[in-house]
Amino acid sequence: MRIISGRLKGRRIQAPKNLPVRPTTDMAKESLFNILNNLYYFDEISVLDLFAGTGSISLEFSSRGTTSIYAVDANFNCIKFIQKISDEYKAGIQTIKSDVFKFLESSKLTSDVIFADPPYDFDIEKFNQIVDLVFDNELLNEGGVLVVEHSKYTDLSEHKHFSYNKKYGGCMFSFFELE
Repeated sequence: MRIISGRLKGRRIQAPKNLPVRPTTDMAKESLFNILNNLYYFDEISVLDLFAGTGSISLEFSSRGTTSIYAVDANFNCIKFIQKISDEYKAGIQTIKSDVFKFLESSKLTSDVIFADPPYDFDIEKFNQIVDLVFDNELLNEGGVLVVEHSKYTDLSEHKHFSYNKKYGGCMFSFFELE
């Protein structure tokens, strides 16, 4: 994976092969950040990265100037890798080892951007549960957005907080906002 823009632009990060991850492709990540760049000043927002995996999204936010970044993943090796890279690049990412659903049920941490990249094979109920937990527990700041990455075969457009989606190859980003 590579960092697309910002102070760490062009850096390639090689994740260990034993991590159970499917990193967001560089093309999809670049497109996502082009959208977000039109919505926010990255140095003024807070970010919550759910199912953080390799930390690619968190690192991209850090590279672009975001200083309040929390990365949540249930896998110890993923969290260990993200913390190691964050320390190495002085990225300031706070890592949390937790089941994402349990975290969302009990968290009081609010953010401007929440990014969730759950396994593509989740059933629709699990995807909707993520969205419901974010909105029911008021984890988005006013004007914030929840972005859920999923396969092009998953349709989340029926959710009441759904705003729009963008497709990039086999990857889809669905955007959710307060009404």
